[in-house]
Amino acid sequence: MLYLTRKVGESVIINDDIEVTVIDIRGKSIKLGFTFPSTATVLRREIFERIQAEQRAAEATKEAGARTEQEATEKPPE
Repeated sequence: MLYLTRKVGESVIINDDIEVTVIDIRGKSIKLGFTFPSTATVLRREIFERIQAEQRAAEATKEAGARTEQEATEKPPE
């Protein structure tokens, strides 16, 4: 992990097209501003993790449904 020290008004640039600027610092809270291309997706970690969990659950449900469908269409042994 990279650690940087920035003051209010200072920025960091990521991959030539993402800029993160320190807007305000109050106690333990930092307000950041982001400038990025409209094609980029920016999510808070907790939202990203929730989406990932929902996608894993949906995939597991899809796989379980496919197994159930396959079992239902299999011919019983003679």
